[in-house]
Amino acid sequence: MSDSLGLVLTVLPLIGVGLWAWRRGHPASFWLVVASPLTALSARASWRRVALGCGLTKKRQRWWFTVAPGAVTSTGLVRVRRRFQRVAVDTKPFMWLPRPTRYGWCVTLWTLEGQVPGDYAEAAERLAHSWGVHAVRVSSPRPGRVVLMATRRDPLVKIDEIPASPELLKVAVGRLETGRPWTIDFRAVPHWLNAGATQSGKSNLANALIVGLAPQPVALVGFDLKGGVEFTPYSPRLSALATSRTESVTLLDDLVALMVDRMGLCRQAGARNIWQLPPGIRPVPVVVLVDELAELYLMADKSEKDEIAKTSTALLRVAQLGRAFGIYLFCCGQRIGSDLGPGVTALRAQCSGRICHRVNDPETATMTLGDLDPAALASARTIAAETPGVAIVAGQDGQWYRARSFYVREATAENAARTYAHLAPPWDEITAHLPDYDPSELLDA
Repeated sequence: MSDSLGLVLTVLPLIGVGLWAWRRGHPASFWLVVASPLTALSARASWRRVALGCGLTKKRQRWWFTVAPGAVTSTGLVRVRRRFQRVAVDTKPFMWLPRPTRYGWCVTLWTLEGQVPGDYAEAAERLAHSWGVHAVRVSSPRPGRVVLMATRRDPLVKIDEIPASPELLKVAVGRLETGRPWTIDFRAVPHWLNAGATQSGKSNLANALIVGLAPQPVALVGFDLKGGVEFTPYSPRLSALATSRTESVTLLDDLVALMVDRMGLCRQAGARNIWQLPPGIRPVPVVVLVDELAELYLMADKSEKDEIAKTSTALLRVAQLGRAFGIYLFCCGQRIGSDLGPGVTALRAQCSGRICHRVNDPETATMTLGDLDPAALASARTIAAETPGVAIVAGQDGQWYRARSFYVREATAENAARTYAHLAPPWDEITAHLPDYDPSELLDA
């Protein structure tokens, strides 16, 4: 007996040390093999009391078998009466066995009568605290089903650089909170609105985008309303660059004329967009990068009113019609509010891709995300200043996510611009074949 006890006392510490070393050396496999089954069983076993505490149960009337005491006989035996009685019981949503993911686990629930996914979204924070996880996200793949995705730890604390995507107009710029790559795909979502305060990661995201697009056969056009201090270092890869509002008016006129010319090309070929054209005659895609969007709309005096109107109308026209003709927008700004004029609100309606970093005023967050999902807006307002690069992203799948762009130094982006400078088609060659259009007629058409 003593020998067996000694063997157990010797083996158990060795097993504990081995499990500790396994967890430290290869946490991913330890989680999938050891920790995730235990977590799944624990979550499944605790679901009744968690659902009750989070208000996700419902009272139902059921017939219940009860035993009522009767009279006591002289022999000391108790006679009982058996009967059925309607009682109210708590019914919890049915839960499947949780499935492990890279950063946590997910589970499918069958909703009760009268419940909607919003009920679970409101209880997401309570569920996270009940299970002791970082966060719980809610989605609904089909009616009557809700998927809870629990994240054990924040996957955005540290992220690794993601390999470049081989697909045209698709760039991996960071990682989502689900662990999947964060990609900006202009073919799926043509126009993007990127809001963020100084040092929030807005410019870093633009750097990542330039690094990803530089080796691709696309034309990059820049609008840098900071006087060119942001995009001038990348000018070797840019086909055109406007550094003032006056230059922006001329460049936007060229974009509108280019768009009208491509309309005629598609009409003659019987194509609905440039991607239906034969590769031999297909024009080069154009990605327009706008920094400090508010500077296009701010008016110092009435003399700038006509210039602002031209700029606003031309940019809106490109956003409305540019997708089919290979012209895509990525607009950045520290301040995006309705007080800048109706042109900004109309432009926002055309930008289905939304990115909101930490912002200084709530209206900018509302302008960026308020018309999509109130929960996304609330999450954007909680982004801390200590986490630059973290943003709320609404993309092509109709969902919103917390995401973080990987860090791209300015030197890295400048090196990419110089390395792939030979791929930048000159703007004069792109617009050389355009007939002499009257910009005012194009905008009024």
